[in-house]
Amino acid sequence: MNGIYYYVIAFLLIWTIAIVFKGRLENYGLEVNFPLLMWKTQRLRGFIDRIANRAPRFWKWYMNIGIVISTGFMILMAVALVYSLKTLMDAPTVSLVIPGVEVPGSPIFIPFLSGLIALATVLIVHEFSHGILARVEKIKINSIGLLLFAILPGAFVEPDEEELKGLNRPSRMRIYVAGSMANLTLAAIALVIMMLISSFVVPAVFEDDGIVISRLTEDGNAINYLSEGMVIKGINNYSVSDGASYQKAVSTLRPNQTVTVLTDQGEYSFQLKSNPQNKSLGYMGVQAQVNQIISPDFDNKFYTPLLWGIMSLTDLLFWIYFLNFAVGTFNLLPMKPLDGGHLFEDLLSYITSENIYKPVVTFMSFFMGIIIVVSLVVGFVGVPF
Repeated sequence: MNGIYYYVIAFLLIWTIAIVFKGRLENYGLEVNFPLLMWKTQRLRGFIDRIANRAPRFWKWYMNIGIVISTGFMILMAVALVYSLKTLMDAPTVSLVIPGVEVPGSPIFIPFLSGLIALATVLIVHEFSHGILARVEKIKINSIGLLLFAILPGAFVEPDEEELKGLNRPSRMRIYVAGSMANLTLAAIALVIMMLISSFVVPAVFEDDGIVISRLTEDGNAINYLSEGMVIKGINNYSVSDGASYQKAVSTLRPNQTVTVLTDQGEYSFQLKSNPQNKSLGYMGVQAQVNQIISPDFDNKFYTPLLWGIMSLTDLLFWIYFLNFAVGTFNLLPMKPLDGGHLFEDLLSYITSENIYKPVVTFMSFFMGIIIVVSLVVGFVGVPF
């Protein structure tokens, strides 16, 4: 079942309940203003206060380093986005990623369940970190809650805006970078654990045995010939046994070429299309991963099912790493209303006056926004020439 249907069903169910029982739900802090659904609470403020008060010096020290790291990522992200103009029409670098949904123009497909879990970690650590640093800096938190824009989930911590504006610049910047720093920290932790499992546990327990097709996309011809679950053993004259040999074989493919794919269920030939992300490369429309089997020494044991759980954990850790890193760095772009835009403004205020840095931030926000919108549009509908 395509993931988009889950979102449609959830959209209809949630909004039907919200509209029908609006009066009752508002008694529990729920605000229903289509297309925005917002739940506010005061209950978690005590939890945030306890974490903030346990080690305030640590949080300030940690976010002082975070200002430096975030500034570095802000510059790198801005340069990368501007540099992407060079290949914008052939390979857009910005795309939407929605768990369980094949988004036009996106080279990435995120599994539904592990994607939702990973997305939840992004929202929780990001917003709670903003709240913790706000309380470290003695800023009042008006409310905490969850929101739903149509069917897109979110979370928020609402600090007192007047008190926030009255802070000195270092304190304000610590609050601004807290969310992204929390995302980057969680991404690093997930990556380290994933690499430890992949480097020590997986090689000892599993063996590579070709490439298994996990998904077939509708914009390629492979969907008319191959099936999900097939194990690819060869492409044209190249033998495929692991990820490296698969990438080597795929890199030789060209548009309109006839490719022959050897699988565990037979041999299939079909014509290639152009890769949506790089028109010079051939495109089968196959999303695949290394097919791993348990080594004979560990197979048919009472603990064998637990070993397969290691693979699921590794997959989940990857998406926790990927989404936290992607959202954390994107949020540092020097454009408002992103945290990077507020950080950029405060940094500029050290070296220039308000009548200069305000227009600069406005221009950067507009310029970055245009690049992102054009990249998304090109990814969705392509280039008409």
